[in-house]
Amino acid sequence: MYVLHVCSELFPLLKTGGLADVVGSMPAAQIAQGANVRVLLPGFPAIKAGVPDAQIVTTMDTFAGRIALRFGFYQGVGVYIIDAPHLYDRPGSPYHDQNLYAYQDNHRRFALLGWMGAELASGCDPYWRPEVVHAHDWHAGLACAYLAARGRPSRSVFTVHNLAYQGMFSASHLDELHIPRDFFQMHGLEFHGQISFLKAGLFYADRITTVSPTYAREITQPAYGYGMEGLLQQRAWEGRLVGILNGVDEAIWDPATDKLITSHYDRDNLKAKADNKRQLQSAMGLEVDPRKPIFAVVSRLTSQKGLDLALEALPTLLEGGGQLVLLGAGDAILQDAFLAAAAEYPGQVGVQIGYHEAFSHRIMAGADVIMVPSRFEPCGLTQLYGLKYGTLPLVRHTGGLADTVTDCALENLADGSASGFVFSESNAADLSNAIRRAFVLWTRPNLWRYVQRQAMAKDFSWHAASKQYLELYRHI
Repeated sequence: MYVLHVCSELFPLLKTGGLADVVGSMPAAQIAQGANVRVLLPGFPAIKAGVPDAQIVTTMDTFAGRIALRFGFYQGVGVYIIDAPHLYDRPGSPYHDQNLYAYQDNHRRFALLGWMGAELASGCDPYWRPEVVHAHDWHAGLACAYLAARGRPSRSVFTVHNLAYQGMFSASHLDELHIPRDFFQMHGLEFHGQISFLKAGLFYADRITTVSPTYAREITQPAYGYGMEGLLQQRAWEGRLVGILNGVDEAIWDPATDKLITSHYDRDNLKAKADNKRQLQSAMGLEVDPRKPIFAVVSRLTSQKGLDLALEALPTLLEGGGQLVLLGAGDAILQDAFLAAAAEYPGQVGVQIGYHEAFSHRIMAGADVIMVPSRFEPCGLTQLYGLKYGTLPLVRHTGGLADTVTDCALENLADGSASGFVFSESNAADLSNAIRRAFVLWTRPNLWRYVQRQAMAKDFSWHAASKQYLELYRHI
């Protein structure tokens, strides 16, 4: 099975969110199961620097100018790079400049990504040609449309990592991007008079996947569908929409081998976790006290993540004797609010604005509870890392959070399925009640350790997920 993943990020070379973690792990897992897998990426500086020996496969003139297609290997995975400095060699994130303004030519930059996916499916590399093109999120959505326009030289899968980001651009770009005119309609990639890269993937892909079964159901509802629910209901009825849970890369996220944490531990030897807790309390300026549970947040600071609810529930957390650690960046109002809380409650609240991969590992190893109070969450990797590290997740019952965390209700404690704390309503009162339940369990150390061990025993590796994807590829 020859498979090409088309995406905009790849961990650890370039990461702005969970997409990079997924694409950084899935191809290697599929290769381990016998597939011939490669990845196509834009030639962002960090990508080119990470694959310095990539050789030119071909050069060509495209609607976005003259480009070179390079190929090399990164950690055993074949990587195609679209070498187009006039499009990709810029400061800032892949999507916007240093002032957070989206690049004016993003339509061209990411249409080219989809176009080159279709070029590879059409044989532009004479030595390798994919049978399946697997496109990820709106950045790669046009790959499915271009394949359809060329008579489907390969089959296509489109994965929605987050439906909220849709890649909307003016219809005036239609001819420039070589999109067939008859594709611009309701039964196509038109959405409210604009070109939707996301809808291109949803409409033209042979199969659509989301990153959890619950999210696959949720996005067929108006509350989560962002106007695409009608199309997604149709795809679900046709049997073309499926949810497959993301996995955890155990070569990176494993407290028994993690080189970024203070002390290693596993489910049979949890004592060393206390060393990581002491280090975290000290590093964040908190009172060093093993009796105080640390509630942690590692997240983008956005409304989606429900962190305004965490601020509202902070008095409950602190009055119960807990401490809060936060690592993240995003919305300026949320950033300022958490920094103000750290100033108001020294020794109880520690905040670091920004994102540092190494420090996220140290938080995961040192905290007692990892909070993910999201309003919606397609899958979520943070709670999976928490389970792996015996840092009990406190999550809202939505998307992948609902699929992966089981509340510490009495019946779940009795049958051994309990792995964290789950609340239902997206409000501070329900979150506060979940925090109180965490404190109740904390007062019973033996029971807490029992739940930790149950959580750490759960298998969310990429082995099972990659097997499901390969079965899907074979089916189409």
